[in-house]
Amino acid sequence: MADLLREKCVACRRDSPRVTEAEMKELGAAIPKWQVIERDGIPRLERIFTFPDFAGAIAFTNRVAAIAEEEGHHPALLTEWGRVAVTWWTHKIRGLHRNDFIMAAKTDAIARQAGVES
Repeated sequence: MADLLREKCVACRRDSPRVTEAEMKELGAAIPKWQVIERDGIPRLERIFTFPDFAGAIAFTNRVAAIAEEEGHHPALLTEWGRVAVTWWTHKIRGLHRNDFIMAAKTDAIARQAGVES
């Protein structure tokens, strides 16, 4: 995962390549708690983080939002009392790109710093 943490997101275009099955397996090994789900025909990375209260969930959401803004790659975030669902995918290619795995790894790092291991 350390390699993904050092990487920066690259700007995607509509013709940017999606990750292959082999790449997905290799990159997925670095973020084992994330699930590949399909919603509206689009594969996405998703993970649910739990917190003891709403304040912790909001603080985590804000930290993920800050890194997303910094990297120029934005997730779907659903923040509820004691729970945050983070979903990464690349809108322009309607699928998964290496950027999504980079951001999932960075999200995991934020969670570790916050003491969250959901």
